[in-house]
Amino acid sequence: MHLQLIAIVVEEYDPAIDFFVNTLGFDLVEDVPSTTDDGRPKRWVVVRPPNAQTGILLARADGTHQLASVGNQTAGRVGFFLRVDDFDQAYGRMTAANVEFLTQPRTEPYGRVAVFLDIAGNRWDLLGPG
Repeated sequence: MHLQLIAIVVEEYDPAIDFFVNTLGFDLVEDVPSTTDDGRPKRWVVVRPPNAQTGILLARADGTHQLASVGNQTAGRVGFFLRVDDFDQAYGRMTAANVEFLTQPRTEPYGRVAVFLDIAGNRWDLLGPG
């Protein structure tokens, strides 16, 4: 058993794909046409870190209720955790790509950490070895 997908609600597909693939270095696993339950067009877009089993479904907001959740899927808490082998390299690459970090890197008992925002405004921990 494993967790296959989580969904992140985004405003638009292409900027979200660009952020996760070109900025964070994820792989684009799927990007195929699909339809909503009532037959309107949408896309099935999945990204995931290289060699990971769990992917992220980038779900375009459908309607005002879903649009209101963009960037606030975890009520303002850090809800996503990206572990890297080389914290300094990842942090440097991400800051060079203008990823918004809310905290400076710090060392905790579980390793190095800094909080950043994804393209939708959700909070993530960038985690690496201490």
